[in-house]
Amino acid sequence: MNKTINPSLESLDHKWYIVDAEDQRLGRLASEVAQILRGKNKPNFTPHMDTGDFVIVVNAEKIAVTGKKSSQKLYRRHSGRPGGMKVETFEKLQARIPERIIEQAIKGMLPKNSLGRQLFTKLKVYAGPNHPHQAQQPETLILNTIPNGDK
Repeated sequence: MNKTINPSLESLDHKWYIVDAEDQRLGRLASEVAQILRGKNKPNFTPHMDTGDFVIVVNAEKIAVTGKKSSQKLYRRHSGRPGGMKVETFEKLQARIPERIIEQAIKGMLPKNSLGRQLFTKLKVYAGPNHPHQAQQPETLILNTIPNGDK
């Protein structure tokens, strides 16, 4: 008989990790970070609870995509008003708000419910190499993704 484990709140230790996005591929980085946010890398993972860790992503402006995605990939947003859809390419959004690219990629890989919205608050993305979370003593996380070979 299989039973879902309900870990107690005391047993949940939320660590802080820092990930460098420089020359990492967008989708592979996002899937690894989403698993850490969700807590799937822990033995006490429970689908209906927040067992994940905090993740800080730095150097978001240096994220890489392959092929023609930089000129063909589109990001859409809507103001809620009639005719309020705005469309932007990857290049333009990366020049304007590079954090939003990584945030949207990771948000799409989280559950689409209140748990997913709660998990998304544990993601911190910064365009440059600096972040204001030194007090949390984040551990450096090396992701085993394929580095960008387009250079």
